This record gives sequence, structure tokens and C-alpha cells, in this order.
Amino acid sequence: MLGKVLVRREGRKLLAARIVEVEAYLGQGDLAAHAAAGRTARNSVLFGPPGHAYVYFIYGNHYCLNVSCLPDGVPGCILVRALEPLTGTKEMARLRGISLDAPGRLRLLTSGPGRLAEAFGITRERDNGKDLTNFNSDLFIADDGERRGRVLKTVRIGIRKAAEMPLRYTLAGNPFVSGPKSLGATQQN
Repeated sequence: MLGKVLVRREGRKLLAARIVEVEAYLGQGDLAAHAAAGRTARNSVLFGPPGHAYVYFIYGNHYCLNVSCLPDGVPGCILVRALEPLTGTKEMARLRGISLDAPGRLRLLTSGPGRLAEAFGITRERDNGKDLTNFNSDLFIADDGERRGRVLKTVRIGIRKAAEMPLRYTLAGNPFVSGPKSLGATQQN
């Protein structure tokens, strides 16, 4: 998913941003995963099929976008942690309720899972369960042919359980990556 483009279409409005940071959650064997305790009505999207949106509300004020990623019946997902805005930055800023007037403000649009969900108008009610591989959907992931670049692998951030697992992936040197940039990083191809 790194390097692919998240797209939101709403009427004539188009929002697009490159995925620059993700984290993997491996299902029932991963204590940080929502599927660790088994299948529930809330987390059933995580059990497949792959390519569907799993959206949850965290800390009482942020939505997070995950993508189911393992074969049907096997739980697992990828959390989208940060995006590099490409198209529709004014609309993203409006949805976030921020101004882009000052230098460095563009990074505040989509650097972090809560920020990117707000910038794309992602909610559980609107998007949970959507097929993100369907280009006819109002929310999908596309490949624009751009070469991905070097990938860094680090431990996951922002969690307490199973935080030591090296399952966070970032595009090296991208300024839109959230949190610590290296955190014991190893290079991946």
C-alpha cells in the first residue's frame, strides 16, 4: 500500500493523497490488534475479504482507517498512519478546520491517522466495510504508477501492547510521516 493513492470523490470534489506511512496488525496472535480477542460484530471487516475499510473511533474524538489485508476468514489489517496531500488541499483544510496560510501547515492536514481521516471525511458510519479496490466507490486506493522509493521499517508507535513489533513502514525521508521518523529503522526494498 505504501506509495499508493487514497482517493475520495464527492460530486465534483476530488481529494487525493499518497500513502506514506502504515502499520500492520496481524490478527488473533497480535495483542494490539482489534481481532486479538476474536471476531465480533464491530471487527468483522478485519476477517476479510481483503481490501475493505475497517474504521474505528479512538479516544472519543478520532476515526482511524484500516484496510483488511489477509485472505477471507483470516483477520489482519493495515492502519493508514499518514498521507502526502496531492489534490484537494483546500477542501482537506476545510474538513480539518485549519488554515494553510502559515509555512509548514500542509503537514498538519494528513500526518497522523486521526488527521488524515478528518481531512478525507472518513467516519465509521460512512466508510466502514467499503471495498477500497472498487474505483466506483467514493473512497478507494489507486495506483498512479509513481515509483515508491525506499521503505523504512520500525516498531509501531502510539500503542502499548505489542509495541515492540517492527510492523510500521514509512517512505524514507517523506516529511508527512507522523511521529518519530526512524525509531530503530531498518531499510526494506
